[in-house]
Amino acid sequence: MKSSASPSSATNSASPALWYAEHHGMPSIASSSPEVLIATSAANTKRIRLGSGGVMLPNHVPLRVVETYRTLNGLNPGRIDLGIGRAGGSDGRTLQALRSVGGEYFAQELAEALAFEEGNFAPDHPFHPIRVVPENVALPPIWLLGSSGASAQAAGQLGVGYAFAAHFSQTPAAPAFEAYRAAFTPTDAFPKPHAIIALSALVAPTDEEARYLARSQELMWALFHSGQIRKLVSPEDAAAHDYTPHENRIIEGQRLLWIVGSPQTVKAEIEKKVADSGADEVMITTTMWDYDLRLRSFRLLAEAFGLGG
Repeated sequence: MKSSASPSSATNSASPALWYAEHHGMPSIASSSPEVLIATSAANTKRIRLGSGGVMLPNHVPLRVVETYRTLNGLNPGRIDLGIGRAGGSDGRTLQALRSVGGEYFAQELAEALAFEEGNFAPDHPFHPIRVVPENVALPPIWLLGSSGASAQAAGQLGVGYAFAAHFSQTPAAPAFEAYRAAFTPTDAFPKPHAIIALSALVAPTDEEARYLARSQELMWALFHSGQIRKLVSPEDAAAHDYTPHENRIIEGQRLLWIVGSPQTVKAEIEKKVADSGADEVMITTTMWDYDLRLRSFRLLAEAFGLGG
């Protein structure tokens, strides 16, 4: 997922959750190493769940992912989630520097990671003798991430969680969730299907202020889709930007995906998206230039849903 950190209501656990998404070469997203952020956050908290949203598998050797997340789960039992995605999380040149493989190898890489976890390589497979360390520690719950529905059936067949990136995808989430549930096979980690919808939400005391604060993400997306990657700027600087017709068209399209407004406005829109999609859980990402105002946005949203305190 694109969000660098996404607070979640975590309906399949008693604690809220925070996921970090892997991105590279993007100066506005300080999440090139989710496992480091997960470990640091876990060391400084007691109850919150921490996870990847996700590990971009094409950038990694599957064995290394299994080792890393077994280690995290062993150090923080019951508090870690492993979200896995098939995208690279960056531009083509940066992915080349990462030695990233193409997304067409995702199924093969995922199968290899699961074989390491389950220890079920065939006896004649060269990886059969390998001992995955730490031993006697399982991977945390696995979630497949998607933005088009392509991973939905696979997530169901594997009996893992499924998270849909509605914060940047124009594709409706409902068909993907239906395919996921139709194919679902229960597992110990997921006795029943669990579908997350990821949404972009920005909250301020009034609709007017929220729309003004959203200027920062509008300019960021306009520049990103125009091939320019820059740091997030203040809404004042964004308002002073001389937008091209192309940039304005990009923003108009993106606004359809963003939920921006007062607590009441945002709450109503989130509830509608949940009803339309059939999601079991909502995950929120908020792009805002000012850190304190971002925290305020989270707080206002939590209070609107009765989650404050």
